[in-house]
Amino acid sequence: MKNVLIPTDFSENAWNAVKYAIELFKDEQCNFYLLNTFTPNIAASRFMASVMPEETSDGENSSRKGLSALINKIQNENPDPAHLHNFKAISSFSFLVDEVKEVVDTYNIHLVILGTKGASGLAEVFMGSNAVRIIKTVKNCPVLAIPASFDFEKPKEIAFATDYNRFYTFSELQPLIELAQTFNAVIRVVHVQPKIKALTELQEFNLNMLRRYLSETEYFIHTISEVNSVSKTLEIFTNELDVHLLAMLNYQHSYIEQVTREPIVKKIAFHTQLPLLVLPEMGIGITQKANIEGVLSAKV
Repeated sequence: MKNVLIPTDFSENAWNAVKYAIELFKDEQCNFYLLNTFTPNIAASRFMASVMPEETSDGENSSRKGLSALINKIQNENPDPAHLHNFKAISSFSFLVDEVKEVVDTYNIHLVILGTKGASGLAEVFMGSNAVRIIKTVKNCPVLAIPASFDFEKPKEIAFATDYNRFYTFSELQPLIELAQTFNAVIRVVHVQPKIKALTELQEFNLNMLRRYLSETEYFIHTISEVNSVSKTLEIFTNELDVHLLAMLNYQHSYIEQVTREPIVKKIAFHTQLPLLVLPEMGIGITQKANIEGVLSAKV
């Protein structure tokens, strides 16, 4: 059974993420954890200890009532005759990012799904202070960001952006592969370059490992020239191929990050109109790294 965390502030974009999550897993047994955090107005003080008890109580009551109303709305609008879905409310006096990390660890969460507002005006502040921080903070499960007003479509075409400069473990790619297999989707591995050139030996090795991981999934390899920016190039690519979901691994010092001169997660999150699946970096074991270096050295 999957455990899915959905943070909510009871806004329309948060509701859109809830709807997407239910559709995505409508045929699977899932525990959906609906999280709402509340904090009092502490603009006049830097210390939580100065908060009045009644102020905390009001916030908790509003949070609990909101979650109860949300669960009622879900059950009224999304019949579940097979009883596949369980909904659990979590109301917490905490900051959102801290509580998301805590819930992921405590409840063995497999996926975080959250709504985003878009890419204009104050929406960028929201995106920067919530979704991107969650993506950067959650290290042990994927995060799926759903743009505002995006209507659910079965992800039949999934793009996976990579530069081949990093060795991916199977466990890092497993959520992507499972999603593709569930929906019988095509994975389009896309490599964006400032100019087309031959792959290095390391990149070739990592590409071959990707091919091995994807051997039981339909996939295609695409190498494309950069147009203005990586995020713009990916936008054009996903539009032309009618991609339904964009996936990528979040790690430091990636080729894509260097090209855009800012974290690619932030760049794409501000501009993509597609759901963005961010896979966490789980690291490469010493043995694996030694094996890679040994294979490459043996070719010299």
